[in-house]
Amino acid sequence: MSKPAIYRVELGVRSYDIHIEAGCLDQLGQAMRGIFPGCDSCVVVSNEIIAPLYMQRVRLGLESQGWEISECLLPDGEQYKNIETWSAILDAMMHARLAREEPIVALGGGVVGDMAGFSAACYRRGVPYVQVPTTLLAQVDSSVGGKTAINHPLGKNMVGAFYQPRLVWIDPEVLSTLPDRELKAGIAELIKYGLIRDAAFFKYIESRGQELLSLQAEVVAHAIFHACRHKAEVVMADETEQGQRALLNLGHTFGHALEAMTHYKRFLHGEAVAIGTLMAARLSEQLGFASAGIEARIRNVYQAFGLETEVPPFKPAQWLDAMGHDKKNIGRKIRYILLRDIGDAFIAEDVKGDDIEMLLGSF
Repeated sequence: MSKPAIYRVELGVRSYDIHIEAGCLDQLGQAMRGIFPGCDSCVVVSNEIIAPLYMQRVRLGLESQGWEISECLLPDGEQYKNIETWSAILDAMMHARLAREEPIVALGGGVVGDMAGFSAACYRRGVPYVQVPTTLLAQVDSSVGGKTAINHPLGKNMVGAFYQPRLVWIDPEVLSTLPDRELKAGIAELIKYGLIRDAAFFKYIESRGQELLSLQAEVVAHAIFHACRHKAEVVMADETEQGQRALLNLGHTFGHALEAMTHYKRFLHGEAVAIGTLMAARLSEQLGFASAGIEARIRNVYQAFGLETEVPPFKPAQWLDAMGHDKKNIGRKIRYILLRDIGDAFIAEDVKGDDIEMLLGSF
């Protein structure tokens, strides 16, 4: 096992550790025993893809520390991130008679983590939960920061709560079973951190493509740690997204609209955000905030990782309607995250509908 990298998310009484260590999945029970010394039961939420791969290891590790486990398995896919599946998690917690101080464990990707976290926030008005992310996207983004939610047919993540986990437990070795498409979608999220606040990190990802795609251990661990650090720093400064945390949503205004318009079935989240980021980069150039060439450089990186970069031909009215439901909007005003340069993002609230129509007409 490698030496652990631990980053502390300092949020007062809601503080917690992000623990990154190759092979640490088997030690989850021991770590949880230290955090929940008086608890005996927990519910492990996973899905039909991840559970056959890792549930037994998690179960053995937990049971070795005296935990009594109930399992809740969800169907796989963003289209199941809805009220019906959320209700099924609550049913499992009720059947397990989970007490208020007893945790639930999210073993899976972003959908599992978001839904388990939202269920934890609602059940008995709040029980603790632990994030054990198994996709790169979840490891570097959704598992950190306490955003929990389910989707609504009119918009992504529109029903949810800010609710921090008690622990984020990241084992990079689980990425070895991740499909290539999921890995590339996660790399798109790594690229985002470089774009919004760290040009040197962007250059690192840009130059380490083959090492990342082949899951070279040192490079992957370095990338995960630095992405988590960036996410945590932003969260600590603006936990409930009153201001600068919105920068983490670069590409998401367009990307979430794209997911909604395709009914959460065509694109993975990271894929949609990559396309949305290219749209934001072109809009930044169009409005004179960024110099020409920013979009092309970003596009080249995405293409080097095999990510789709073509914008689907929806009509401008469809885009504007879908973006009008974005949770980051202020009143009825759509907020966009734009770029001045690589590593320099900002919030724009004065983009006009005509600007968007011109943008969409350019693809």
